[in-house]
Amino acid sequence: MQDRKTHWESIYQTKKLTDVSWYQSKPITSLNFISELDLKKDAKIIDIGAGESFLASFLLADGFTDISILDISEEALDHTRLRLGKKAENLKWINADISNFVPEEKYDLWHDRAAFHFLTEETQIQNYLKNLENSINPGGFVIIGTFSEKGPEKCSGLEIRQYSIAEISDLLAENFQKLQCENIDHITPSGAVQNFTFCSFQKKS
Repeated sequence: MQDRKTHWESIYQTKKLTDVSWYQSKPITSLNFISELDLKKDAKIIDIGAGESFLASFLLADGFTDISILDISEEALDHTRLRLGKKAENLKWINADISNFVPEEKYDLWHDRAAFHFLTEETQIQNYLKNLENSINPGGFVIIGTFSEKGPEKCSGLEIRQYSIAEISDLLAENFQKLQCENIDHITPSGAVQNFTFCSFQKKS
C-alpha cells in the first residue's frame, strides 16, 4: 500500500474539486456549529484535513482573522491557494500528516471534518487526541465530524473508523465537555448518502 501522503497527493492530482465525495459548495453544518460558539473574530482557528474545503473562504468573509489550514496534500493546499488568490495571504498554511502533527500554536477552535476517521491504528488515534488536548486553549472548542456507525466503511479507497455519538463523546470525555451532537446526512456529488456524526466540545478549565 502506498503511503498516506502519496495516496492523497494522487487523489488531488487526478480528481476534480466537484468530483470527490466530500465536496461541499458551502459547508453548512460546520458553519452552523461554529456560529453556535460565538467566537471572537480574532479567535485562533485551525481546520484539520481542510483539503480544498470552502470553509476558510466563508470564515474570512465572516470576518475571522486568524485561520490555519492543515492538510497532508500539498497539491490540495496549492489548489486552495490558487482559488483564494490574494485572500490566501490572510491564512496560515500547514502541510502535515495529522497522525503525527505537533502544533506550534494554541488554538481556540479545532475543526475537523472527515480527517480523524482515517486514523485506524490505536497509536495514531491516541497521538491525535494527545495533540488535540495540548493545542486547545482553556475554554477552547473542538468540532469534529466523522462517518457514523451508519456511514461508509471506506472512503477514497481507504479503510476508515466509524464513530457513533456515544463513541466520539467517550473519547473526549476526560478533557472536554460535550456541547452538541447530531447525525447528519451528506449527499455526495454522485447522489450517494453518507451519514456523519458531528459533535462540538469545550475544553474543561
